[in-house]
This record gives sequence, structure tokens and C-alpha cells, in this order.
Amino acid sequence: MGQTLPDIDVLPDGLVVADGKAVVTHCNAVARHLLGVEEPIGRPLREVLSVANSDGADWFSCTNPYDGFAVRRLLVESSWYTPDGRELLLSVRLQRDRPAGRVVAVVVSVRDARSRSRMDRDRSDLVATVAHELRSPLTGVKGFTSTLLSKWERFNDSQRQLMLRTVDADADRLTRLIEDLLDVARIDTGRLVVRPRELDLDQAVRRQLESLTASGAALITLDSPGQVPVWGDQDRLAQVVANLVENATRHGEPPITVHLRRTGGGGAEIHVDDCGGGIPDVVRPRIFHKFWRHGGSTGSGLGLYIVNGIVAAHGGTVTIDASPSGGARMRVELPARPADPP
Repeated sequence: MGQTLPDIDVLPDGLVVADGKAVVTHCNAVARHLLGVEEPIGRPLREVLSVANSDGADWFSCTNPYDGFAVRRLLVESSWYTPDGRELLLSVRLQRDRPAGRVVAVVVSVRDARSRSRMDRDRSDLVATVAHELRSPLTGVKGFTSTLLSKWERFNDSQRQLMLRTVDADADRLTRLIEDLLDVARIDTGRLVVRPRELDLDQAVRRQLESLTASGAALITLDSPGQVPVWGDQDRLAQVVANLVENATRHGEPPITVHLRRTGGGGAEIHVDDCGGGIPDVVRPRIFHKFWRHGGSTGSGLGLYIVNGIVAAHGGTVTIDASPSGGARMRVELPARPADPP
């Protein structure tokens, strides 16, 4: 028994369909609203799609959907304007009776361009954020290298070493930012790769915390029951711990405590607690978004987004609670090793 097709009025985009004689046979409510037409059925497609490009040329004459090149089947999305100045995005599919044959139907998708404008603003914000984060270390690198090249003889060895160490630190910041941006792209496209294996979470976290402490991070303590076997990617889990500790250092107050816990069935939990003011409930749903920063905080705003992506790739979850001190607790739950396939 065949399925009943849904009413085209429930579609989120406008839809206009014309037959082989360029007469409109279908037009949903969204399209009627966007195009400003009340009774489109039975009218010529040219009249219903009364839109023009920025030069004032009408859509039908420009696209020539019924004649044009015989191999055309799809007209990519493009911008057109209604007589009252509203910008619309039109995508067109041409249905032919045979390959390179006669057009028997024209299907037009109509969308309000304001949605694309919002996407364009989001992309502009992303570019501005990345440019700002790249500019700061690049300014330091350029300044110190230019100074050394032009005034090398004026500095003693210790001064040169200080400048070179600063350049080296700024280069490390650039490398980390670029790696974060690559990880974000992998998460967004579903291409983030984790290589899980059996490992001792206690040992992996302890090694990462020693590295952070050596680099001058705030006071960090580890609360662990000893060996905590998990199934995960050691490098990626170390990245999770580093980002959570860095977030607690930047936004919370010391001391910072990392707790490791075994859970039933062979899973594990990581808690990172700080002694700051905590994270308001209203903010918590947004904290794992890309480029999210609270108040006047610094940083790229990518760390927690990456944490969430890595943990999700392990099949786990990351949530926000209150720590016993009243600060923030970031809770990572890692599942047990997945069952081997039969």
C-alpha cells in the first residue's frame, strides 16, 4: 500500500512547481508569502516568480529554464529580489522527459535570504575571532625578530635568549591555536579520529599534570584511587585533561583538583574542580559552543568545544556541576570498553 505524500504547506522552505508549459501547478504557503502572490495556481511561472537580480533583469529571462542548455538539470542557489526589495534565494531543478530532452517540470525552492545573512555573520565572527587570536602571538614574533635582526649587536647573550624564548613561546601558542582549529574542523565534519586502547587513566593523567605544573600552571592536585583502567586514546584524553585544567585555571581559582573515579562496568570518571565562583545555570547550556567566552574572559573559546567533541568520540559525556567548594566541576564520564563484535 503506497504512502501518502505530506502536504507541501508543511515544508520549511517555499516550493513552486510548474509544468512543461510554464504554468504553475503547485505553490505552498511559504512561497506565496515570500513571493507576495495569493492565487498562483494556473498562472504563468514568469508572473509568479516576479523577481529580478541586482541589475533589474528578471529571473525568467536570465535563467531561461525551458530552453537554455539541454544538459542542465540543476540551477544552483542564487540571490534574487522581489519588487519590494526583499532578497530571496532560489534553487531550481529541471525535470526532463529524457536525458538532454524537453523540460516537463520546473521545481523551484524559495528561501528568505536572512537565514544566509545570519550564517554570513557567524562566519565573519569566526574569521574575526581567529584573526584576533592569531594576531597577538604574531605581533610578538614579528616585533622581537625585527628587533634582533636590526639591533643584534646592542643586546647581550642573556637579552637575546630572553627574546628568543619569547618568540618560541609565541610560536607554540600559534601551533596550539592552529591544532585547535584543525580539531574543530574534524569535529564539525565527523572526521575526528580516536585510537582507543587499554590504558591506565591514573598514569596518563598524572603525566599530563606533571607537564602542566612544570609549565607554570596553578596549584593542581590529583585525587586518584590508583590504577584506573579505561579504553581510550591516551593523547586525546590527555588533551581533554589539559583543556579542562586550563579552563579552570583561567576562569576559576586555585587550588584545582582532578579526581579520578572508577564506575560500574569498567567505565571511569574525571572531575576537574576549582574554587572559583562557579558557572551560572543559565550559562551552562552554551559553554560547549564554539568560540564561547564568558564576560571579558580571554582565550580562543575552543577548548571546551574540543573537549566535548573528543569525549563524544569516545562514547562518553561531559557535564557541568558545582564543586564541593562552590566552584565549578567539569565531569567527564567515559564508558567501558565496547563489546567486541561477534
